[in-house]
Amino acid sequence: MIEITIPLQSRDEAVLVLGPYDRFAKLLRQALDIELFTRNGNLRIKGQEGDVLECKRRVDHLLGKIRKGRELNLQAIEEILLGPPAETERAREREREERREPRGAGGSPVRAKGSSFSRALRPRPIEPRGENQRRYLELIEKKDLVFGTGVAGTGKTFLAVAAAVRALRSGAVRRLVITRPVVEAGENLGFLPGDLQAKLNPYVRPIYDALAALLDFEDVSRLEEAGVVEVAPLAYMRGRTLSECFVILDEAQNTTVGQMKMFLTRLGEGSRMVVTGDPTQNDLPPNARSGLNDAVHRLRSYEEVGLVEFSVKDVVRHRLVEKIIRAYDAPAPKPAAKEEEGK
Repeated sequence: MIEITIPLQSRDEAVLVLGPYDRFAKLLRQALDIELFTRNGNLRIKGQEGDVLECKRRVDHLLGKIRKGRELNLQAIEEILLGPPAETERAREREREERREPRGAGGSPVRAKGSSFSRALRPRPIEPRGENQRRYLELIEKKDLVFGTGVAGTGKTFLAVAAAVRALRSGAVRRLVITRPVVEAGENLGFLPGDLQAKLNPYVRPIYDALAALLDFEDVSRLEEAGVVEVAPLAYMRGRTLSECFVILDEAQNTTVGQMKMFLTRLGEGSRMVVTGDPTQNDLPPNARSGLNDAVHRLRSYEEVGLVEFSVKDVVRHRLVEKIIRAYDAPAPKPAAKEEEGK
């Protein structure tokens, strides 16, 4: 038995190597009879020498492509790490045959957007509170790309999720994809324990809160299992084309300029995107420029792009939240002078 360490340059690399819900890690363990896990920001491989070296070869191959800037979708990553075994390819072909779409008289695909399940959804009704929320929802329906920026508590994310669920139910889109950058908010959490889903849950929890406020828990679970709803970190968007999807990027102030460009260029046919973020709560390193501010500056004049800038007047959380935001926007109070000794 041997154990080797492969240094990783970022959390995104760990996410890409391990796969969605640790899927690639589990498949590699089965294929090569190895243990594969992360520790202290590095990848560890443990097992018999031949299996460990083969796993290292595959991981090094993948990391080499990623570090050269190659854009790889999940299928390409899987083939690098696992190879395309003949039986797997035959199984995929059978699955494609079973799912083959009906064709019309002219031979063109007949595609009904949405599904019977998504059309049967009964989301809880919502009403915009204030002019900015109303305009935000109108722009989401009309524009291909909408930026919702501004202070916390103004409903940016919740309304975007509500509009997405409505589009899914009406059949305007086939899938809902919600993503967030995995950035720690002022605390160094390290590599959290558990599988990949357990590590990511703290970052995507607000998205599930919004879905739970609009749909029954059972509906959310079934939509995820069917692949109709996908909640994933931003790293999983690289190399993909998101067609006939409603795509939401939340906490966008924590994207770099390169990440934002990568995300926006995923936009495919029949899709719409909503990007939300609060520029005043940036958790990026001091020398990193926020991709949200950069994108708004570059794109706000385009006809296909909408922008709503929420202010403290639009806060819809607890009435104290507005006062808290105003207090932090004001100059910091001067520390009280020390009392003279003996008084």
